[in-house]
Amino acid sequence: MGARGTPWFRVLFGALAAVSWAFAGMIGAAALGLHLLGADASGSLGPMTAAVVAMAVGGKVRPSGDVGVFGLTGSQTHAALGIAPLGVALVGALLLAWVFLRSLRRAGVVVAPAELAARVAATAALFLALVGGLAWAGQDTVAIDAGSVGPPRGATDDLLGKLPGIGKISGGLADGLQNIVRTDASVTFHVDTARTLFGALVWVLAVLLVALLTSRRAPLPPGWDAVHRVVRPAASAVRTVTLVAVLAGFAAALYAALTGDEPGRIMGAALLGTPNGVWLAIPLGLFVPWKGTASGPLASLLPDPVDRFLAGHGGATITPGGLAQLDGRVWLLPVATALMMLLAGALTATRTPVAGTPARWVAACAVRLGIVTAVTLPLLVALTRVKVNANLSVFGFDAVGA
Repeated sequence: MGARGTPWFRVLFGALAAVSWAFAGMIGAAALGLHLLGADASGSLGPMTAAVVAMAVGGKVRPSGDVGVFGLTGSQTHAALGIAPLGVALVGALLLAWVFLRSLRRAGVVVAPAELAARVAATAALFLALVGGLAWAGQDTVAIDAGSVGPPRGATDDLLGKLPGIGKISGGLADGLQNIVRTDASVTFHVDTARTLFGALVWVLAVLLVALLTSRRAPLPPGWDAVHRVVRPAASAVRTVTLVAVLAGFAAALYAALTGDEPGRIMGAALLGTPNGVWLAIPLGLFVPWKGTASGPLASLLPDPVDRFLAGHGGATITPGGLAQLDGRVWLLPVATALMMLLAGALTATRTPVAGTPARWVAACAVRLGIVTAVTLPLLVALTRVKVNANLSVFGFDAVGA
């Protein structure tokens, strides 16, 4: 292939197909998830979908808002979202890797380094071009009726009644404060273009690298035989068990949707965030402690019993034992994680060529699986990290912080 040069038509066609399928899958998953969550009831689905896809590939969305109080527009809402909807990202990564590897197999048993570099560069360039379009489209203004999201009148009256010096004041002041709380607001969000393009470049290169390292049949450049023999068996095993774990989590969400009161919202959240919860639970099931901090209204969005465990703490160490004190079913998590690692070991053994004595072969399989797992778990931890800072400042006074 190197003597004939790089087949540019196949390179460009393969890159176009891979990127197109990836974006079609991500846009479809994001739009469906947002629709099931009911997000399109307060804003345009198109810009919100573009923003979610941008966050899925490593971008950042910055919302800000104007809150109208008695017709005045002096208050500003500022926030920063540091969360990746990994359900959308996983759909895009699987489609991108599958189409890319399928087109790469046409190169033969081995692929020339120049052709492989051209395929990666073309795929990354097209991917960044489409991400740039998403960054341009991912901005909109969402109108929020605070009466639908704020506390009911009775709850506010109870709160005011408990405040010293206010509960004894009759009529006007309490009603005026109630009207301030139940005001209308609008939130404008936009995609940070520079941050999103950089994150998307890292994302697409990482996906292609993982695809090459975990594929058992994709060709590699000459001299990379050790990668195929040593790295791929364990890497493909870890990839398989992490995907199986996501499928198990999605099945649990499906059961909850079928038996719960809000099936649409449950399935929408599952489409967007099942990998976030599953990959957060895997290190915890291996007894890796987490440091958690939650405050403000957003703390209620954490899954049970994590929300109860962090309630009232400025910061706490999350362990299976601590969570099990609130819900004994948490002990099923280490059992499931142990079964997952046993499956990974069995897959590694079946995919590793036998060499040397049985003891040396088993030891080699164990060491390789341990190294791949040690590399994978910190990456999963980094992907599932959630950081949301929000603040509502009214005329210079911080009214809400989370």
